[in-house]
Amino acid sequence: MPTAISWLRRDLRLADNTTLGAALSRAEQVIPVFVLDPTLLERYAGTKRLAFLLAGLRQLDADLRARGSRLIVRRGDPADEIARLVRESGASFVFAEEDYEPYAQERDDAVATRAPLERVGSPIVRPPSVVLKSDGDPYVVFTPFSRKWKSLPPPRASELVPTPERIRTPRGIDSLCIPEEPQLPSGVAFPAGEAEAQHRLDAFVRGDEPPIYAYETARDRLDLDATSQLSPYLRFGMLSARQTIVAAYQAIDRADNEKSRRSAETWLDELIWREFYMCILYYFPEVLEVSFREKMRGIAWRNDEASFDAWCEGKTGYPVVDAAMRQLVQSGWIHNRGRMVVASFLVKDLLVDWRWGEAFFMQHLVDGDPAANNGGWQWTAGTGADAAPYFRIFNPISQGKKHDPNGSYVRRWVPELVGVPNAYIHTPWTMSLMQQRESGCILGVDYPPPIVDHAVMRERTLQAYRAAREAYARGKS
Repeated sequence: MPTAISWLRRDLRLADNTTLGAALSRAEQVIPVFVLDPTLLERYAGTKRLAFLLAGLRQLDADLRARGSRLIVRRGDPADEIARLVRESGASFVFAEEDYEPYAQERDDAVATRAPLERVGSPIVRPPSVVLKSDGDPYVVFTPFSRKWKSLPPPRASELVPTPERIRTPRGIDSLCIPEEPQLPSGVAFPAGEAEAQHRLDAFVRGDEPPIYAYETARDRLDLDATSQLSPYLRFGMLSARQTIVAAYQAIDRADNEKSRRSAETWLDELIWREFYMCILYYFPEVLEVSFREKMRGIAWRNDEASFDAWCEGKTGYPVVDAAMRQLVQSGWIHNRGRMVVASFLVKDLLVDWRWGEAFFMQHLVDGDPAANNGGWQWTAGTGADAAPYFRIFNPISQGKKHDPNGSYVRRWVPELVGVPNAYIHTPWTMSLMQQRESGCILGVDYPPPIVDHAVMRERTLQAYRAAREAYARGKS
């Protein structure tokens, strides 16, 4: 009786699971397995993300048991554990979804030398080898990448792999218990699992007035729940990229006016950005260590630790920055606009190396993904592929006023400012002492004054970036 191993990694679901579908098509018995890899757990698993992962494994195990199967859990070097499982079970096949991160490529190559590994499917709709220039080179600018991506046939609902009704898994296979999740902060509001992921997708794209049709105009509002908040589920494959993109195309087709259609297309573009960054990491793995743009590798960072600590703790004196940083630490997630604002502040107001911020995000983000996190940080820093111009520096005051006009987002996450009037909520230091007393927020006592002057720091940062570019040009001449 042929037996196959379905090695699950970033595809913790039953619907549209290419790995599981391949195993079921080739064998009568299938062993779903997840390997707790100490290297990945140490490198990438912050407490919140680890808790989300473990809760997701527990839910996946329950879903498998409802179909006559169960999740086999092992811990150790994947090459050792998969080879051992092949010997124990007599499996003829091992199927795993492709993974484009540098460590994952090395890991899978090592497994393939010791087990009959077949890599099928992809965590993105268009694998890196598909979206290339006519000369075979990868794209490093998003717009032509997106144009090429969209020129290919869109995925259809009929292509989604159906959820299996029954999975026959042999008895007697040893498995560890799924570890108990670490205690999560009360602010983390992401229930793990495929059912929750599908519910969120449905709520965003379907119904009488789905949020996707207001996405273009509302997506940057920090004070509104106008985004899908699907990123943690995509990170661990509790929802497939293909499911989300099929849903996006369906929403585009259902749109009954141009505004709704543009909004759905804007959300599709955001999904394509995820694919773009994964392709960048695949072809340029060095971006995890250095700036993508060589001319930006010589920036003289200030790297003041006290300023960095104030940023981490949400005590910079700039309300929208502090609100976003406290949201990150307490909830494990930040609105994308908030991510750009705090990243710009760290890099271009404090002149702290973007890698410090990237690492801090990975410690706290439930959706922390090396490709997307790195891509986002380098975009804001002006050092990455198709990055924002180096002279684009977000003003934390105007960003707050524009994207949190009534201050409700700031008041939610920075309770010291709850009594501050709207006119001062993004500039509390401009209140008179009497106004501070009336609002219950004394600057320097209840809430810090700004740790830097934005206008002054902007000029200093521009000078540092120009100096790096000029030094690079001299070295090339």
